Amino acid sequence: MTKHLPFFGFISLLMVLFVSRAKADSIVTPDTQSAIDKTTGVKRPRISPAVNITDVFTPKPPTDKENPEIYFSADEVENNQELSLITAIGNVEIIRDNYTVKADKIIYNQKEDTVTAVGDVVILEDTGHVVFSDYAELTDRMTKGEMKNIKMIMADKTRVAASTFRRGDKDKKIMTNAVYSPCDACREEDPLWQIKARKVEHNAETKDVHYQNAFVEVKGVPVFYTPFLSHPDPTVKRRSGFLFPRIMSNQYLGAAIQGQYFWSISDQEDVLFNPILSSDKGIVYGGAYNKYFTRGHVSASGSFLRDSDSSKDRGNLFAYGRYEVNDYWVADTDINYASDNAYLKDLSLPKKDDTWLTSRASLQGFDNRNYAALEAYYYKILSYDLRYANRPMVLPTFSYENISDPNRYGAYNKNSFSMASVYHEDDNSSQRATMINSWNLPYTSPYGEKYKLVASLKSDLYYVDNYLNPENEIYDGTVARIFPQVGLEWRLPFIRATEDSRQIIEPIIVAAVAPNQSNEADKIPNEDSQDVELNDTNILNLDRYSGYDRNDTGSRISYGVNWSSYGNILGRTSALLAQSYEFSKDESFAETDGQNGSFTDYVGRVYASPNEYLDFNYRFKLDKDDYSVTYSELASSFGPKILRMYVSYIYFQANETSSIRNAERKELYTSLRAMLTKNWSISLYNRQNMAQNSGSLEMGAFLSYEDECTKVIFNVEKDNSNDPNYEGDLTFGATFFLKTLGGIGTK
Repeated sequence: MTKHLPFFGFISLLMVLFVSRAKADSIVTPDTQSAIDKTTGVKRPRISPAVNITDVFTPKPPTDKENPEIYFSADEVENNQELSLITAIGNVEIIRDNYTVKADKIIYNQKEDTVTAVGDVVILEDTGHVVFSDYAELTDRMTKGEMKNIKMIMADKTRVAASTFRRGDKDKKIMTNAVYSPCDACREEDPLWQIKARKVEHNAETKDVHYQNAFVEVKGVPVFYTPFLSHPDPTVKRRSGFLFPRIMSNQYLGAAIQGQYFWSISDQEDVLFNPILSSDKGIVYGGAYNKYFTRGHVSASGSFLRDSDSSKDRGNLFAYGRYEVNDYWVADTDINYASDNAYLKDLSLPKKDDTWLTSRASLQGFDNRNYAALEAYYYKILSYDLRYANRPMVLPTFSYENISDPNRYGAYNKNSFSMASVYHEDDNSSQRATMINSWNLPYTSPYGEKYKLVASLKSDLYYVDNYLNPENEIYDGTVARIFPQVGLEWRLPFIRATEDSRQIIEPIIVAAVAPNQSNEADKIPNEDSQDVELNDTNILNLDRYSGYDRNDTGSRISYGVNWSSYGNILGRTSALLAQSYEFSKDESFAETDGQNGSFTDYVGRVYASPNEYLDFNYRFKLDKDDYSVTYSELASSFGPKILRMYVSYIYFQANETSSIRNAERKELYTSLRAMLTKNWSISLYNRQNMAQNSGSLEMGAFLSYEDECTKVIFNVEKDNSNDPNYEGDLTFGATFFLKTLGGIGTK
């Protein structure tokens, strides 16, 4: 469950990590901490987000012993039996429960069960906290007491100083003249930022932290003040209140600020009100809602705007819900809606770069080797380039799959059934029912050869209404189709192992036998098999289509070689090269993919990651005749952390036979991140269209500063959308983040 803390200024989380060492007016220096580490030999744990003021002298659960034993070590020990006093002098160390106390002198009153430590007092907790003081008086098994001039270093190395510290009954803690900072500081120098308060009080019963006269200082200069503030302690998971605001600026909204109020209705339900106040468009109403059930949860967020220029109502809604009906069935829904193509970009909202929004509702069932799903889909086009696309609605779609237990020979049956109803805006619709029954036999020979025999039968039944076929004719009616197929896969991996590496070379042959029948394209619309591209991911599959509407007809043999290497020298490297031989030149996949002739083009991929300075992945498709590149996709990052570059390039050759990729596409994306200094870095990126009407599609730059306690980001971004309705193409932003406290900035 998300944890929300109210916003009351920059110091609203002053004591979230309030367990370090310092005086009332200074912070402990790194030199002192280094010495302490060498003295104690304590290995500090990793940063824990749960560290806070409530951890100081918080006792562990009661032990079996009412008064645990105390262990002493010192240069000199005096035992006054008449007064029940034990006095230890010189390099004194006392251990009890989870506390270790070191001092020049310690007096232990056995009757009162009090420990008084004087001179260079150091208190160690097994949580990793270290407390320093001039004087400490501890009671109640060393879990209560008072200390003066304390300095503390917490497990996450943040620091706190105070003139006095007292922990009393009911776990009440009080500090006076307190100073807090997670920043490193040299002697006689102020940290980058720190928080000072005259008095800090933690009430464990009400779980509140109260402050009096608190300042935020940057390099010793006060920048924020509040005479009083109160907020829940870190043990409170959720409470109503204001959160840090967000700021933004773009050409559509102008300058804008987004306030946020969190309303905790219950531990399982909350509402967030986050309207945007903009200089150019007025108020953008927004909010979010979350509710958790025993078996599921619901979340929703949205916004609404009345555009003063166009007098149009604009808005969006994102909603998700999931409910576990029982141990076998799960229902979920995912709604994504925007009023127009440019709204998400104008307000810089999530999913602004998506080509389309998909809304879905489903009911899924799982039972051993059975799976069933009832689903519905709706699509909202966002891309300006697809503005004339005919948006489909799929309602409903049903699928069922069963895999039998293998028999004594390892053979098993796989049976699947699918139904779908697709409706278009132009009143074109189709209903489909498909059944696929297959028999599968995997086998590994004594020589390491791996075989897989598959025999399948696919049956389709369609009802089509108002379908405009490729011959520009309207078809209405019912169509039945049966498609048998037999496939055999053979692999033989060869392994060569040395002390430094292991190499695997694996020849692969896949044979598919199927009739050269028609796909009935003049009667059956292609709704789910349009994304057709022969590549390294599907060339060795029996069915190279992604959907049901088109069958991979015709017989063929596909063959390739897969090579991979793992080791200390070459790191991880792999390569694949494959090709198919089609017995029929008129089979459906080759025609749709633009192939001609019996042999297909070569497809392959190369991946290399020899070390941390290079990561390379290249996928390609070569013309079988002249070896020219018809498809190319490259992604690579290289360089050390101080100067890291990422490059990706994609190229599709024009394909008039494909229903989607019918135009040439060339696109180059580059990004560079450079460390200017130890703390300053810069990042640049650009996405470039290199085909016709070339130009930059989007670009941006980020300038960042980050140290152990602060993070600052300045950014400028430009989206060169070709949508004339999109106005917010240039965006400026800044984010300021104080670690352990929070931040304010752009979204």
